[in-house]
Amino acid sequence: MKALLAASVAAAAMIPPMAAFAQSVQTSTQLEPVVVEGEAGDGATGPVKGVVAKKSRTGSKTATDIKDIPQSVSVVGRQEIDDQGAQKADEALRYTAGVFAQPFGPDSDTNWLYIRGFQATATGTYMDGLQLFSYGFGGFYVDSFGLERIEVLKGPASVLYGGSNPGGLVNYVSKRPDFERTRYVETGVNDAGNVYLGFDIGDVAKDGAVSYRMTGKVAGGDTYSDLQNGWRGFISPSITWKPDEATTLTILANYSHIDENHNGGSFLPYSGTVTDHIVDGVNYGRIDPDANFTEPSVDLYKREQGSIGYEFEHTFDNDWTVRSNARFTAADINEVSVYPNGWSTIGGPTDLARINFDHDTTAKTFLVDNQIEGKVVTGPVEHTILAGIDFKYYNIDQVQSSGLYDENYDNPIDAFHPVYGSPLTPRVSYLNQDLTQKQLGFYAQDQLRFGDGWLVTLNGRYDRGWLDADNRPTYYSSSSSSQSQTVGDFSGRAGLAYEFDNGVTPYASIATFFNPIIGTDALGNLFKPEEGTQYEVGVKYVPTFVDGLFTLSLFDLTRQNVPSNVTLFTQMQTGEVRSRGVELEGKVNVTDDFRVTGAFTAYDIDITKDANPALIGKTPFIVPEVMASASVDYTFRGDWYDGVSIGGGLRYVGSSWADNENTAKVPAVTLADLKLGYEKENWGIDLNITNLFDKTYVSSCQTTLTCSYGEGRSFKLKAHTTW
Repeated sequence: MKALLAASVAAAAMIPPMAAFAQSVQTSTQLEPVVVEGEAGDGATGPVKGVVAKKSRTGSKTATDIKDIPQSVSVVGRQEIDDQGAQKADEALRYTAGVFAQPFGPDSDTNWLYIRGFQATATGTYMDGLQLFSYGFGGFYVDSFGLERIEVLKGPASVLYGGSNPGGLVNYVSKRPDFERTRYVETGVNDAGNVYLGFDIGDVAKDGAVSYRMTGKVAGGDTYSDLQNGWRGFISPSITWKPDEATTLTILANYSHIDENHNGGSFLPYSGTVTDHIVDGVNYGRIDPDANFTEPSVDLYKREQGSIGYEFEHTFDNDWTVRSNARFTAADINEVSVYPNGWSTIGGPTDLARINFDHDTTAKTFLVDNQIEGKVVTGPVEHTILAGIDFKYYNIDQVQSSGLYDENYDNPIDAFHPVYGSPLTPRVSYLNQDLTQKQLGFYAQDQLRFGDGWLVTLNGRYDRGWLDADNRPTYYSSSSSSQSQTVGDFSGRAGLAYEFDNGVTPYASIATFFNPIIGTDALGNLFKPEEGTQYEVGVKYVPTFVDGLFTLSLFDLTRQNVPSNVTLFTQMQTGEVRSRGVELEGKVNVTDDFRVTGAFTAYDIDITKDANPALIGKTPFIVPEVMASASVDYTFRGDWYDGVSIGGGLRYVGSSWADNENTAKVPAVTLADLKLGYEKENWGIDLNITNLFDKTYVSSCQTTLTCSYGEGRSFKLKAHTTW
């Protein structure tokens, strides 16, 4: 259930962009001006030109051309985020192949993402190459305003990052000092009345060795859900010291605060959202997507979060480079929510049952990744070698409580005419736990080039993981217990590609994965790690006649040791899920003022093993098996209309199943988005309209008790300036 998953986000560290410096000298000879153009640093972490990124570190931990990575990689840069008017990271990925974003609608405190059919929010989210692990409600939130780019590596990545979502990962890349003067402010408001102010300020010291950057945002007001309001903000200072061209040290910090209450539109039954609610021949219609069935007198969501980390890099005279990246993050989250749980068994025909829930959670994480990279030539083969050791520490201290079970009272509220203030069953603790997970990994990678176009990528890794759980007394149990587990395994990847002169690069790869998971089976034993294998073939094309990148990938991914339900509340690791599919994506900067993207995804996802034989051959709920999108943005140049821009997009989200038994289906939907803008000299204004025709639709269901409406029509007006 969505309430039992977690937010995941924080600030991390990777390789800072390096800047080029120019010096003017007056002499008696007049020289012609020389213009040098290029991306910041190695182009793998800096700004993306338009919608087409050329390099990434996410797929190899080295600055590698995306066409040379033997797995599918998508990059959404700052320009594309702004074109979409995305205010959250999951909003920015709605046009990305292989990604199902916002499955639970516009959830304000979590970026929900599925990649290749598997949920990536808890174990598949990273920032600057370091994991944002989440368990229960102990996750970390990041605001998209502080990001330079968002990268998606599809398929298993544990060979590089240790335990991770087998469907793929999302890596948020932070804005950081770039040794340039930056003065940027934007402010905006939506039609619900939520207002924000964001700023991005940076500069370089006179000696040229130190650069700083400060980004931040504050937002507050009402939202589209009834009763929901609040405010939030973050500030992220960073500073880079670059004493010479070989050495860079960047310190990144963040403080985030959220104080709001919960939105509606989720945890609703299938009958009343996907279909009309009909009782005894009376059709009551469908529940209003903006309705909120919490109790405003008790509802709250509070988050205090802070992080600090560093990125260090030094290149020796022999061109070997060492790096060390680390981050510490802590979060304190307190939440009280009264949310629907199907139709009431004791109320009237239009009454919803509700659960009175709260949790008090603190989470801490420390991560460090040390690497060495260099080039070696053996005969006709050029090797780019990477070796490293990384360590992850995660601790969660949590108490979860819910209302006492009462067969005669289930906190009913009328779904069509809600009246608030009725008594609630008192909350009592059912989970009181201190849990620590640690993981140590050793990895190596060799990228071999030979034969005027051949590229072989070989990866190997060994991980050791430790889990310790202290279960403290709860309302239902006065006893304490402890559990511990040590696990370890190898993972690997092998890829083969050939780069033709015309920009076409076919590739093939095989990858295994190892992902420790937290939980106990029906016998009380701790879960074994998930494992499995992916086979992938594809073609990447970088045309020579236009600035673009096209990717076609076909994959076959099997996920083993998946927990499957024996009873409603107990599981055994007898499950296996197979995801096969095709993904196509294209991004083109036709000109600097004309950008086009397109994506298509088609899956065949099957439960191949389960404790319930009736589920074998069925498709898991939530994820649609077909998705498609296209977007365009064009800026006019010339007369009075110079600087006027128009853009938009279409998104098709195919049908999905509401239950694993495949008896109830969520219909497909096609959505349109629109953008109008104007920019002149150092200022501009943009209007983004999401879901232009205001279609009411259900984004997904996870069982017929828990369905979520997708985002309705929203207007977002933004003004921005630089100086």
